[in-house]
Amino acid sequence: MQPLDLETALIKISHCKKDIFCPYVPKYCPLCGQSVSYRRLEEAPVNIPSPFVNGHREKCSFLLKPTAGTFLRGYDGNSDLHVGITCTNGLVYNYSETGINIGEHGWEQCINIPLVQPDMYDLLQQWDTYLEQFSAAEVWLPYRYEEHVHNCYTYALTFINCVLSAQGKQQMNKSDFTEKFVIPRTRKASKYITVYKEVCKNGFYIVDRPEQESDNSTGSHLL
Repeated sequence: MQPLDLETALIKISHCKKDIFCPYVPKYCPLCGQSVSYRRLEEAPVNIPSPFVNGHREKCSFLLKPTAGTFLRGYDGNSDLHVGITCTNGLVYNYSETGINIGEHGWEQCINIPLVQPDMYDLLQQWDTYLEQFSAAEVWLPYRYEEHVHNCYTYALTFINCVLSAQGKQQMNKSDFTEKFVIPRTRKASKYITVYKEVCKNGFYIVDRPEQESDNSTGSHLL
């Protein structure tokens, strides 16, 4: 499978009553072989940006990535995932069997959930202090780690709930947080991975044109 340039969005065109995904704007339709003129608005090429971001460029966010490899390299949809919380300068705080880790690299391809609205200046100024103090607690020492009940997700969600509590807001359980914030983004990422792999394999990917969907999760913040 030939990898694509991750900095370049996939391209979608509509032709022959199909949606056609390509790594670049094609001159000819892969289905009928005819020249594609893009004269009609519905046939105009559309950029499909990657749902994955460089987590080290994201402030005050919840990050999700495969424990091994990346979403576009080797991830089969069933592999273990790892989560972390970013500070304001690109470091990723995360919890594992070795205790608290502060990642300077390794989170370059993640699903990102912003947690703080840009105009919450007081919280932004205190964020790093909150994160450092929270991570120093004994509960996050290595010997306390347990894969299924006291893990990276426990760490991240407990921190989020501590901040919510400090802001006078209602805390969230794992099911609610996952359903509201994580699943919409992982579902979108799964579709992108499918298209990406097919384009790598065949040079294009063709599907029936779906009914237009709405995605209200984009740009939302928890805090």
